[in-house]
Amino acid sequence: MNSTERPRLAVRSPADLVAAVPYLLGFHPADSVVVVAVRGRRVVFAARGDLPEPGADPRPAARHLAEVVARQGTDAATVIGYGPAARVTAAVDAVGEALDRAGLLVLDALRVTDGRWWSYLCAEPACCPPEGTPYDPAASEVSAAAVFAGQVALPDRAALAAQVSPLGGPVRVAMRRATARAHRRLAGLAGEASSVRSAGVAAVRSAFRRHRRNERLGDDEVAWLTVLLTHLAVRDHAWSRTDGRDADISLWTDVLRRAEPELIAAPGCLLTFAAWRAGHGAVAAVALERVLAAHPGYSLAVLLDDALRRGLSPSGLDGWPAITGPPVLRRRRRRPRR
Repeated sequence: MNSTERPRLAVRSPADLVAAVPYLLGFHPADSVVVVAVRGRRVVFAARGDLPEPGADPRPAARHLAEVVARQGTDAATVIGYGPAARVTAAVDAVGEALDRAGLLVLDALRVTDGRWWSYLCAEPACCPPEGTPYDPAASEVSAAAVFAGQVALPDRAALAAQVSPLGGPVRVAMRRATARAHRRLAGLAGEASSVRSAGVAAVRSAFRRHRRNERLGDDEVAWLTVLLTHLAVRDHAWSRTDGRDADISLWTDVLRRAEPELIAAPGCLLTFAAWRAGHGAVAAVALERVLAAHPGYSLAVLLDDALRRGLSPSGLDGWPAITGPPVLRRRRRRPRR
């Protein structure tokens, strides 16, 4: 599941809402069920899950999605299913029922397929014809406003995941050599914790300073940073300096993509944290998925995974990091990601 709190876009019709969803998520959804929640008259939250596999019970995923939305302090929501009716209808119905049980008003329930939308709650042919209503996102004022505000809607979730995927070719060869040099340099510190922490603090501060001046780190700088981040004192220092600034997201994206596979856990979690703080829930999710695929037991990744699955609002992260993590995020048995 992916969730996000930005951008905030006011909409006036189902067509506007359908046009807004890709900008709320950061990509055009497919085979998905999306809940767009409002507080008062403003869209403030969107959450997405995959459609259940054919024949699967949609209710467990629907309950989880409703729980996530209910935690945001919203008043009402619209459910939108993307895909053919045979797969969408049961999922949308299940989510609508779960939202109703959670005390949220369901404003509308829509299906979007092949450039048309249908409403499950409207039977008036004048506004909701049985053949569906065609829509053109490119012609929508909402899309134009989102683009003007600098928002991007990628073609699909795979395109979003590609933005945090490892760089290959000459970059990979150069980073492999640079990482070998960094390991030799670290060995020269003779394993002294104070020396490693001092070197790590200096490397982290330099990385932030350079990146905020729009200076890209060299291969040896990235390699040295990723090796030092394997030490928790260094990682936690980097964590304490990471927020939702664009420069922080850019820095940790660059480091994650260039890091050797065995060293991606810390920069991937730092990117997850920065993206989440900024309200970029989808970016946080794809970064964290990459970390968990390679390092499923990494404690910070497990903590963040639990928080994302439970739909904790980014405002709930005020005061992080703490030594043991906030009490509401004790490790729990993980649910399958949908």
